[in-house]
Amino acid sequence: MPITRRAFLAASGLSAAAAALAACGSGGGASSSGTPSGQLEVFSWWTAGGEKDALNALVADFSLNNPTVRFVNRAVAGGAGTAAKAELARRLQAGSPPDTFQGQIGGALHGYVEAGQLEPVDFLYHQEGWEKTFNPQLLPMIRKGGSYYAVPVDIHHINMLWSNQKICDHLGISSSPTTIREFLDNLKTVQRSGGGIIPLATSEEWSFKHAFETLLLSVLGPDQYTALWKPGGNFGSSGVKQAISYFAELLPYCSSLDGSLTWDQATQKLGQGKACYQIMGDWAEANLKAGSLYLTPRKDYNWAPVPGTEGVFEFEADCFTLPKGAKNRDAAVAWLKECGSRRGQDDFDTVKGAIPPRASVDSTERTLYDEYQKWSLDLWRAKSTRLVGSVTHGTLVTNDWNSAIDTAVTAFLKTRQQSSFQEALAAAGKKYAFTD
Repeated sequence: MPITRRAFLAASGLSAAAAALAACGSGGGASSSGTPSGQLEVFSWWTAGGEKDALNALVADFSLNNPTVRFVNRAVAGGAGTAAKAELARRLQAGSPPDTFQGQIGGALHGYVEAGQLEPVDFLYHQEGWEKTFNPQLLPMIRKGGSYYAVPVDIHHINMLWSNQKICDHLGISSSPTTIREFLDNLKTVQRSGGGIIPLATSEEWSFKHAFETLLLSVLGPDQYTALWKPGGNFGSSGVKQAISYFAELLPYCSSLDGSLTWDQATQKLGQGKACYQIMGDWAEANLKAGSLYLTPRKDYNWAPVPGTEGVFEFEADCFTLPKGAKNRDAAVAWLKECGSRRGQDDFDTVKGAIPPRASVDSTERTLYDEYQKWSLDLWRAKSTRLVGSVTHGTLVTNDWNSAIDTAVTAFLKTRQQSSFQEALAAAGKKYAFTD
């Protein structure tokens, strides 16, 4: 089977020197003033499986168009960027920013703006026409005080349940349960089946927070869930209490509570038939369909919204920024143009399992995306779909608020004290809730 351009780019991770020999193509980023050169330091947390391959694909296309720029990968390992954000905070505080860094639109991005650590990039939105081409639902989350501060490169679907279809078929359980109670019963069936199959594959602490927020969304619904993260959010409600109760019921079925697995290792267990389910964003799909697994969708693995969240698209969008004091500003601007370009986004998103953050995707472009991604695109664009932001992945809350939630989740995993967990969430909401 002939290799596609995007597969080649993902696998190669072309260096700038190699790309210079093939730089007859164009269509990605360009420089802000002439041709950029020198070293471009890019900071992210994309180091695992499909996300690393997706970054390589984006870098390869960038290098084709900017052959005199040397890409320096400063990625820091750790799902959801927990370790990377801590390292980035130290660098920003010390006045030594990378030339550009990965962020997440919404609350997480606003925190950097309020700290005075980013340049506005309105000039790029005007030059590239991004106010018209980017998805209008995302624009307010990139803007602060009337200016734009980042360039989105993807949209990820958060409230996703992944399943090993063969295990589900063998045990006679659904790969797409429709209620939390049915899901819990299925987990119990897996646990009692013998053979050491893990009912629910989990990983680092943030994966538990990720699962918990989807339970909140399931119980509260999109309106109450969104209101929860605004000033005056009612963390003392019976709905929050019920979600915490479900969360407590979920924990005995998890693969580990000590963070001994990374998210991609947990996904690997599902793909290998060692685990039945995983609650994870759709970056998991990139690892199921590629890497060492190369599984067939709907036959080997399946997907569905987390039970009770049908018709709701919980999302996050990764973006890149222009830090104040960037040593190679011209190269950083060229990188931002690449991230905002159609070809850059297609090369990146088709590998990563995401969908592009543009307002429209034509029929030709749509053929680049796989079966899952077409499903996700259709749901995102359906008029009946409710769109809500993610907490774990920075859309609805600031980094400081997320850190406070991390502390509450860590304590709960150790103590299982439901009332204390609810009180800690309420205290964090009262302290950190912010207005858009």
